[in-house]
Amino acid sequence: MSWLNTFLILATAYLVVFVEATFSPLRDLLRVQFELLPSLVVYVALTRGLPTLAALAICGGLWFDSLSSNPMGVSVFPLFAAGWAIQRYKGLILRDQLFVQRLLGLGASAVVPILTMLLLLNTDRKPLLGWFSLWQWLYVSIVGALATPIWFRVFDWLNNALNYRPLEQTSFRLDREIKRGRS
Repeated sequence: MSWLNTFLILATAYLVVFVEATFSPLRDLLRVQFELLPSLVVYVALTRGLPTLAALAICGGLWFDSLSSNPMGVSVFPLFAAGWAIQRYKGLILRDQLFVQRLLGLGASAVVPILTMLLLLNTDRKPLLGWFSLWQWLYVSIVGALATPIWFRVFDWLNNALNYRPLEQTSFRLDREIKRGRS
């Protein structure tokens, strides 16, 4: 059921981008918009394949850019780069450890805005940078670190609820004797 998992991840990314763009009470209070796509990229990089990661980076980045003031497509590369770096070493990463999930979420949520800013500095648009940007960057990184384990719990629960479990019991008994030849 790989297509179902991919569909659920992309639907979640669409919902996350929509909530980020429309949920304004917290944004108005702290003057910072939270960003959950990098934490979702961490989950996908550790549990799914490269095609799902690429689909999430492309679709999520374009959806995010369509609802923000970013030029179209500028968020795709940072999301994919963060996910690809994690996926390259996913065999060495302890994906079930809460500390590791939070650390990777913190790292991805810190790297994606920096890469996006570097790409924006190379375009004709000039982002607003100042000391307040440091507070925004720290807030986005901490929220990403706290949200990453939630993605693991939610999608593991969905996977157990919607996919069949393999049969662990076999019909072969170890104490059964097989007689060969004529009796």
